[in-house]
Amino acid sequence: MPAESPSTNTGTFTSGAGSRAPVGIFDSGLGGLSVLRAVRAQLPDEAILYVADSLYAPYGERDDDFIADRTLAIGEWLVRQGAKALVVACNTATAQSIAMVREKLPIPLVGVEPGIKPAALQSKTRVAGVLATQVTLRSARFQALLERYAADCRFLCQPGHGLVQAVERCDVGSAELRALLRGYLQPMLDAGADTLVLGCTHYPFLDTAIREIVGDRLALIDTSVAIARQLERVLDQHGLRAAPESAGTALPRFYSTGDGTHQQQLAATLLHVDATVEQVVIPSRRTVAPNSQAA
Repeated sequence: MPAESPSTNTGTFTSGAGSRAPVGIFDSGLGGLSVLRAVRAQLPDEAILYVADSLYAPYGERDDDFIADRTLAIGEWLVRQGAKALVVACNTATAQSIAMVREKLPIPLVGVEPGIKPAALQSKTRVAGVLATQVTLRSARFQALLERYAADCRFLCQPGHGLVQAVERCDVGSAELRALLRGYLQPMLDAGADTLVLGCTHYPFLDTAIREIVGDRLALIDTSVAIARQLERVLDQHGLRAAPESAGTALPRFYSTGDGTHQQQLAATLLHVDATVEQVVIPSRRTVAPNSQAA
């Protein structure tokens, strides 16, 4: 299952009034907007708070302690804003920190993970490619996925260095980006892969550029819809689902630890939402000073 299971600490969850509270969605940057799109389609009555930790993006080249520190700090901030559930819409943050964060937050969490299982089920050549961050690929969670689902399927794991940065600056189709992608994807095609796992929530933004390179030779696995369905199950399980009259067509509220300019541009392009992005300071143990980018 591409989405993480809910927390089992149900004693602190509330229902009734809590169902009118927002869902928090967090990513290291803008990639989680692909998850937000799926959540809005699946759960149109839910109010949503989206936080991009763009000041410290990308997480894929950060150390594990830094990632856990930021994930917990932003989770705690969202709880203070009244969030009733948290979607960690970042493969890197899920891989490195969701177990610890789940123990510390009083709300249910849904995480993400690369679609190794659906790729293994779908691939006919039994060769599949994986694009993900270096941190995700080296994580114990990812290795466990391979061991569990890839017994008879060869997975070619490629760190997508530079791809998150491209999306963060709204570059989804430049000549430089296409050249970078071609260098990652051609070896997969040469090895006979017929399936590609998009192992980072930023990467669905690159769908068109990827298609220009691979055509229909690779089936793309994007788990955002599965994540939205898992969130729906978690909210129902805890009695937190919003009633139709609760939020209705309310627009998501967007926050960024950066200046928010690219987030606003991408929200307009992907979600067709002309949204204001509020810049926020969310200090943590590793980033005490608001402008510190120390890792």
